[in-house]
Amino acid sequence: MLAEIITIGDELLIGQTIDTNSAWIGEQLSLIGISVQQISSITDNEQHIIKALDTASDRADIIIMTGGLGPTKDDITKHTLCNYFDTELELNTPILERLKARYAAFNVPLNEANRAQAMLPKSCTVLPNTRGSASGMWFEKNGKVYISLPGVPYEMKGILSDEGFPKLVQHFQTPTVLHRTIRTIGIPESKLAERIEDWENDLKEKGLSLAYLPSPGFVRLRISGVDHDGTKSRIIEEKVATLLDLLGDAVYGFEKEILEEVIGQLLTDQNKTISLAESCTGGTIAKLLTNISGSSVYFKGGIVSYANEIKINVLQVSADDIKTHGAVSQTVVEQMATNVRSMMETDYAISTSGIAGPTGGTKDKPVGTIWMAVSSAEKTVAKKYLLPYNNRARNIIVAANYALELLRKEFLI
Repeated sequence: MLAEIITIGDELLIGQTIDTNSAWIGEQLSLIGISVQQISSITDNEQHIIKALDTASDRADIIIMTGGLGPTKDDITKHTLCNYFDTELELNTPILERLKARYAAFNVPLNEANRAQAMLPKSCTVLPNTRGSASGMWFEKNGKVYISLPGVPYEMKGILSDEGFPKLVQHFQTPTVLHRTIRTIGIPESKLAERIEDWENDLKEKGLSLAYLPSPGFVRLRISGVDHDGTKSRIIEEKVATLLDLLGDAVYGFEKEILEEVIGQLLTDQNKTISLAESCTGGTIAKLLTNISGSSVYFKGGIVSYANEIKINVLQVSADDIKTHGAVSQTVVEQMATNVRSMMETDYAISTSGIAGPTGGTKDKPVGTIWMAVSSAEKTVAKKYLLPYNNRARNIIVAANYALELLRKEFLI
């Protein structure tokens, strides 16, 4: 089955809003055996919408639209769909009652604009929105399925997950598609491909495909296959086991696991605690750790020692060492980690100091030079990175993740 995604809204075209909906919809459709062959963003204009629907209908079996379903006059998608499917709006009483209850719960009166959200095309199958006021709509015409959804990601995802995807699976009897994602860190995509070349060739011979999904510092490997006879799941797991032997501790997780979640689980399982002394990462590691619910069990606190006087006066780093070696040096990060661990009485501590850029680099210490250390009662391990990015935000997030990875590899596994 082929699908096309149409996102509607001037805010998308002028860059005011980033289209994250299409990426999520495409990912989810692939999980149920439906391939997206085109994504289009168009303006809130009736003729543009109709032309986009006609064109998409020639290419795809399923057309999914997001946007243009709000209560204001510039949201014209509902009226345009009535014209396209030769129908008219009618009051949907169950939806009206749901809206009344929703607004009453917030002690807000239901005005005419909100009430209009219960006016829906007669010929559509309503896809209820339990997270907002704009309902989703399902149309069928000439063997094609059209789904119209609100553009708010939270609401759109809820409607598709609760109603749309199950209905698509049932309607089209989609095949069973299997995916397995392996998450790696610290190996560039090109080197990773070289290392697993023979493994990947054997994967393809077994009727499976591999996608490389890189992001700064990370590469996700997604194995996919259509399970016609019930054997693909076993084959995929066998290939995953072989891949783990090839990549070793470069693999930190699977599926949707993120590094800070894995770190948090390891610390919890081992009943260990951690503290931080961050300079170039500016509190980013603390933010990553505290994004995880329950992190107070293992994360005690941190110091953003951005200025040298904070390193000296708070963290008790040797002023002479900073003068001799510079703040971006092995001896400084080792002292930062050791001293903050002692101050906060934790099992481990991480420190970072570097030049995030785009200014501040020198011949000896160019932009992207990062020193980091992890300390425990038994040992302190320091490592230097020369990150290839001339982008401040990227250097900071990659350094933060590499510091967490140093903790994982050297102390937790």
